[in-house]
Amino acid sequence: MTKRFTHLHVHTQYSLLDGASKIPDLVAYAKELGMDSLAITDHGVMYGAVEFYQECRKQGIKPIIGCEVYLAPGSHLEKNNRDMYHLILLAENDTGYHNLMKIVSIGQLEGFYYRPRVDKDVLRANSEGVICLSACIAGELPRLIAQGNMDGARRCVQEYIDIFGKDNYFLELQNHDLEEERRANAGLKQLAQEFGLKVVATNDLHYVRREDAAAQDILLCIQTTSTVDEPNRMRFPNDSFYLKSYEEMADAFSDCPEALENTNLIADRCNVQMDFAHLLLPEFPVPEGYDAASYLRHLCEQALPSHYAEITDEVRKRLDFELDIINEMGYACYFLIVWDFISYCRKHDILVGPGRGSAAGSIVAYLLRITNIEPLRYNLLFERFLNPERVSMPDIDTDFCYMKRNQVLDYVVRRYGQERVAQIITFGTLQARAAVRDVGKALGMSYSICDEVAKLIPRELGITLEKALVASIDLKTAYDTRPEVKQIIDLAKSVEGLPRNAGTHAAGVIIAPHDLCNYVPLQLSSEGTGVITQYDKDKVENLGLLKMDFLGLRTLTVIGDCIKFIEQTTGEKIDIDNIPLADEATCAMLRQGDTSCVFQLESAGITKLVVDLAPESFEDLIPLVALYRPGPLGTGMAEDFIAGRHGQRTAEVLHPLMEPILEDTYGVILYQEQVMQITSALAGFSLGQADILRRAMGKKKAKELDSMRQAFIEGAQREHNIPQALSEKIFAFLQHFAGYGFNKSHSVAYALVAYQTAYLKAHWRPQFMAAFLNSVILDSDKLSWYISVCRNANIAILPPDINKSGLHFTVDRNKAIRFGLAGIKSVGDSAVDEIIAARDKEGPFTSLLDFCSRVNMRSVNKRVIENLICCGAMDSFGAKRSQLVAVLDRVVDLGMAYQKDQASGQLGLFDDDADLAAADIELPDVPEMPKQTILQNEKELIGFYVTDHPLSEYKEAMKHYMPLHQFMGDCNIADGQTVRVAGIISSCTIKTTKKGETMALLTLEDFTGRFLVLVFARTYHQCLKEIYQENIVSVDGRFSVDERENKIVAMSVRKLSNAGPKEVRLRIPGYLENSLVQRELMQVFKKYPGGDVVYLRLMGSRRVIKTTPNFWVSSDTDGFKADIEKILGRGCFM
Repeated sequence: MTKRFTHLHVHTQYSLLDGASKIPDLVAYAKELGMDSLAITDHGVMYGAVEFYQECRKQGIKPIIGCEVYLAPGSHLEKNNRDMYHLILLAENDTGYHNLMKIVSIGQLEGFYYRPRVDKDVLRANSEGVICLSACIAGELPRLIAQGNMDGARRCVQEYIDIFGKDNYFLELQNHDLEEERRANAGLKQLAQEFGLKVVATNDLHYVRREDAAAQDILLCIQTTSTVDEPNRMRFPNDSFYLKSYEEMADAFSDCPEALENTNLIADRCNVQMDFAHLLLPEFPVPEGYDAASYLRHLCEQALPSHYAEITDEVRKRLDFELDIINEMGYACYFLIVWDFISYCRKHDILVGPGRGSAAGSIVAYLLRITNIEPLRYNLLFERFLNPERVSMPDIDTDFCYMKRNQVLDYVVRRYGQERVAQIITFGTLQARAAVRDVGKALGMSYSICDEVAKLIPRELGITLEKALVASIDLKTAYDTRPEVKQIIDLAKSVEGLPRNAGTHAAGVIIAPHDLCNYVPLQLSSEGTGVITQYDKDKVENLGLLKMDFLGLRTLTVIGDCIKFIEQTTGEKIDIDNIPLADEATCAMLRQGDTSCVFQLESAGITKLVVDLAPESFEDLIPLVALYRPGPLGTGMAEDFIAGRHGQRTAEVLHPLMEPILEDTYGVILYQEQVMQITSALAGFSLGQADILRRAMGKKKAKELDSMRQAFIEGAQREHNIPQALSEKIFAFLQHFAGYGFNKSHSVAYALVAYQTAYLKAHWRPQFMAAFLNSVILDSDKLSWYISVCRNANIAILPPDINKSGLHFTVDRNKAIRFGLAGIKSVGDSAVDEIIAARDKEGPFTSLLDFCSRVNMRSVNKRVIENLICCGAMDSFGAKRSQLVAVLDRVVDLGMAYQKDQASGQLGLFDDDADLAAADIELPDVPEMPKQTILQNEKELIGFYVTDHPLSEYKEAMKHYMPLHQFMGDCNIADGQTVRVAGIISSCTIKTTKKGETMALLTLEDFTGRFLVLVFARTYHQCLKEIYQENIVSVDGRFSVDERENKIVAMSVRKLSNAGPKEVRLRIPGYLENSLVQRELMQVFKKYPGGDVVYLRLMGSRRVIKTTPNFWVSSDTDGFKADIEKILGRGCFM
């Protein structure tokens, strides 16, 4: 008998946080064990089907596509019963594969209730080509057997036979040495004999090898947020749920050898063929008399005169060349689809970006207004976008106003049908640091140990634990010497890279030629944004489906809002696509480093680059996007470029033919297109071949590079008689820069957006800043910072006003920015709409009673009105806030009575509006609220202080501390660096740790932003009297970086003095200028930490040194002066 067996019940990593089998490892181990086929049956999903299929084909194993579905006891549409059964479904053929996708999609789209569930009617309607196994002990049939209900079990068997057919229904035996399985197996064998059914052996594997059981157990702990030692948590009964060999399965089922043989009968029957060779483009409906190719040409010809004053031979030749390639490759419909939805946007006031990525290199895209970049002017290459020598789907990514992105999606759904359009899934994975933290937590390790180990992992893109153990000596030492660290790292390596959760891709959209269920399984997005594919972006592209990226770009919203503000306040209409591209005011602003809020140019690093570059026109910004990346910055490319820009060229050009190509970049290879052009000019490559070489260089494809290197050397010799030694040097030079080269088309497109924002800011700063504030209105930290940017630019930020405010930030005619009503806490959009509608209808409100009698009190209730008063939105009535609050109840009652009388048509207290005005309530003579209360109300209700700031009297003192804004985002402060900050404690949460110790979580706020400060137990008890909300303090601490959030760990918390720090000046004689004295002084400074600035006057070297903040002291503390004098002698204090 042949030793052959096929695993038919297999869970991969895509049984999220349950299966620990990484697909490549799983398939490789099956191959190692001599197996020729293998199934995938993840819980309720088909996430891994394509990856599994491709990996199996690659390793020479037959893939069997399946799923362990959840079966509802009744209808899958009923959402009142959490009970469900398991059932294994396998696709026998292509029909079965399509039906399996439909079944899984129905479970997700219609039957989701805790789990994606289907029912027997769904199975009955989609059973063709599907083989069914009765599943594990969680299946319906094994459960009936376990309950002793054999009559019910017989009815159940007959029902499945009716659904799938006798030859397609198998009874599944499992043996993990469990008593429930033994009872179930006895009943299943009996039923198999009674009904003439075949039995199959499976192992419900959830991990690859027995030793992986601990890793899978950790995954369960992460899923259920429990620790391994919790007694009642979810866990597997033993470590036998792995990919067993034939011998192990034969031993487990020695009493039933046919159960093993029958797995091969099923495997031989299952023959699904996935098609990766065809494009599945939807048809675009063209007008009568055209096909897609002729209509595309018609649109381009029609657009030529409006885009080119003179249609030169170069323009005509380029257009014909592109259209020929587009038609040959079958992509005319693709371009028409993109043209169509972008045309919709332009007609419906939805701002579209000027282009993105390599699509900006196409004249067809330019003529269709898919992009706004003229490719010939900027020497952009079509082959970088669509290579006729490498068949791959073109990739036109489009930026839209982020507020209206869904409007574009809705249009596409209406245009092509809801069943044909979906967004794309993406998976969050357990990356190195997160894996260490999650594993440590699951093992019950302390936060400090998990944090310590995680922080030993270098903060590099794409870092893995294997790489980290090589790169970090400290991590390797801890791993080798500390058992608890080794345990964390070893288990973390097992789960590293596994998917943790499914989400929706930020931009990806699929449009299919027919119902999507024919091509991919579907589900609802967890964010509630609609239907998404179960295959990720790479897999849907592998299958030939049309993927597009619809990106919501906030900057486009800012530009659109700014243009509206300009028109509202000045009457000017700005055409952003036709602004001067060498505007002196714009470039002067950038040369001064005034880049805040300018797209792509805000960070400190790129601002320095902008200043060094000294732009004089838009075109000078194009290189910036390409230069400001780790590669160019780390290899001296940026310095060479800037030197060349200022006439001090340092870059060497290896051959005269390279000079015209590199002239604009001063001898530096900055763009991928330049690599292509040099290859073409020197070696005679077509631009298509050159693009293939560029890609191979960028991806370091060794085998491909070897053959192309030889072709380059031979071509250079043949075309220009370039010696082999020089051509090899040039090839190596190209290869080096290809890894850093940037897509010039993308640089041009994004530089244009950067220039547009800079232009608007330079000429209409208040309007631009108001639009920008609206774009960050939901991020209180950013909002606080950018409000301070406005104030520093002398742009007044006015409080909300019921007579002047709009929904969000607006610009007054005096060019001040007015806070919007929707930004006030508990004042919803409906209340704001009601207030604005009443104001527009009958003019400004004149008093509190006038307001309450005119707005709908159902939408604008008493709490809303009180918040409006307390934040200052009713200050224009000329009354104190305390007075308005005092009469609020009476005024609300009067207003409601008036509205009730008006609605009933009766005369009540007031015969007409004049009587109402005359009856306005007299305000009591009460003092105004205390200043602190006013500021607290403003802060609580609108998120920032308007009339004043609690820190105003501390402005001078605050200059000696680090602004909190610099700790946010991608900051340049190193993990563990000592920092000194100050501000007001805007929130204070006291917590008890698992050890029973007390600690505090503070939100510290200054003029620039807010930041999290942790005060652990020891510091908390030392500084207890200063830790309370609204206290104004200084904090000495340590900056702590991790992948979840940055924070400051406090070492001391002191009350801030508004007198500013003292200065301590120490005189150091020349003979004491040595390292020993220096060390002794540092020890004293550390002993007395504080806010007094220390200056050292070095008498010998005639220098004055201001120490860094981590050496500042509390000079009034007893003992400080004596300890200093012990080192420097009496008279050392100046």
